[in-house]
Amino acid sequence: MALPATIYKATIQLTDVDRGIYETLSATVAQHPSETGERLVARLLAFAIFYDEELSFTKGISAADEPDLWVKSGDGRVSFWVEVGLPDAERIIKASRHAQRVALLASGRTMTSWEQQAIPKLTKVTNLTVIAIDHAFISRAAALMERAIVWSLTLTEGVCYLTIGDETLETAIRKII
Repeated sequence: MALPATIYKATIQLTDVDRGIYETLSATVAQHPSETGERLVARLLAFAIFYDEELSFTKGISAADEPDLWVKSGDGRVSFWVEVGLPDAERIIKASRHAQRVALLASGRTMTSWEQQAIPKLTKVTNLTVIAIDHAFISRAAALMERAIVWSLTLTEGVCYLTIGDETLETAIRKII
């Protein structure tokens, strides 16, 4: 019998100074049994960093043909496709042909080698945004994660400040593309 997903309730107080967004985000997210805490944190960070009123979580890791987050238009087409991690460049290129905008929050232990292999293939994609966040930052946030996630997240001038309980973490948001 398959293991069930673990359900998390997240509340994120988002202050995105650069875009003038001040919102309280609420989401219920399922962590697939094979998904790491780091990947779940990355999905939540992407939800806040790429925040759009219509942005929603998909089935994620359990649906290979879907992104981690998306905005779908009224006719069912994907207008905004958001991935996390270090996906294959071909997956991102394919997504860019089907969605108006594509974004990737890149993070992982093999970031350096992924950049060397994938970025040259992705630089020609005109509707793509790729940002990178330090994997150690995501790992630390995952270590602090509880089933009821309460974050205060501030984004300003390319820096992300994440407060979880009485601890504040800081990392640069590096724009790659």
